[in-house]
Amino acid sequence: MTTELNHNQENESSPSKPAVETAAMEMTRNAEPLVLEFRGGHLENVHYGHVCGVDETGRTTYRSGDPEWVTFMRSAAKPIQAIPFFLEGFDEKFGFTPEEQAIMMASHRALPYHVEALEGMMAKLGLDENVLVCKPTYPLDADARDTLVGDHKPQRRIYHNCSGKHLGVLAYCKGMGYSLDEYYAADHPAQVRILQIASELSECPVQDIQIGTDGCGFPVFGMPLRNMAIAFLKLACPDLIEDAKLREAVVKVTTLMNAYPRMISAEYLICPNLLMDDNIVAKGGAKGIYCFALKKERLAFALKVTDGSEDEWPIAVASILVQIGYKNQATIDRMYNIGPPAIRNDNGLVIGENRSVFTLHQE
Repeated sequence: MTTELNHNQENESSPSKPAVETAAMEMTRNAEPLVLEFRGGHLENVHYGHVCGVDETGRTTYRSGDPEWVTFMRSAAKPIQAIPFFLEGFDEKFGFTPEEQAIMMASHRALPYHVEALEGMMAKLGLDENVLVCKPTYPLDADARDTLVGDHKPQRRIYHNCSGKHLGVLAYCKGMGYSLDEYYAADHPAQVRILQIASELSECPVQDIQIGTDGCGFPVFGMPLRNMAIAFLKLACPDLIEDAKLREAVVKVTTLMNAYPRMISAEYLICPNLLMDDNIVAKGGAKGIYCFALKKERLAFALKVTDGSEDEWPIAVASILVQIGYKNQATIDRMYNIGPPAIRNDNGLVIGENRSVFTLHQE
């Protein structure tokens, strides 16, 4: 049985305690252990979750847990949210560099080259960063943050990891002549268009997509993992998209992601390490959601770690790639490099183990 999400609207009351307890029980009952953490030979943590893999027909071909589990895409939707900008040909209108275009799909870490791209976008758009709804913050990258704090520099809105997405949507609004006021609201024309594209790519009807609000202020989409996988399948295999203009825009988005992977986050994180492989389109989101697709194999996967942890992504993705017989060992090795099975303490001593334990069941 699959749990449906409630609409996350400010005028709606929170779910009742019985409803929350029921949802939690269903999540545990339907999920399967993905990764176990051992410390001193004793099991310390169990990370449950769901995995869905689809083929080019959209049929579920691999699963662990519930492939129809409904959850929010969060930042895994960023490649989709960038599509309207490219769909209208605005990549040529504003004169953005490839790096500035790539950061629209990013959960960046506000490293110097990220900030350079963001400031370049603002200058070309003639916008002040105060137009951004995402709050001022320090970079997620620890070194970048510590440098700014040490230099007594203030927090900025463009340091927010979603600011590239916001500037991309603002550029779309300027190009279309839409108001920049409340560009983040679910009923704004830009957000309505994004929702339509998300529905078309995922094959999840608009009325069935659950709408919540992300930490950065944008609408987020809740749908079954299978539909998320279908959307990423089309990102990787755009020949499956009937609309020629949409197909062309998708090619632009994914080409940029593969060509400029370090713009998507940081080189020590999973997204760039998957996107270095030109055969893969990948993007993760907050609270344990990760989506990726393989171009040649014409397969796509969506996984959810139900406790919301992201640490398990590399070892879980590596396990998926191994189980399906993926040929690029270098990509698998990079997953184990950034998410090693060995757990080390602050002194670098091995004190435990992360162990992937799930089996992909073929349908």
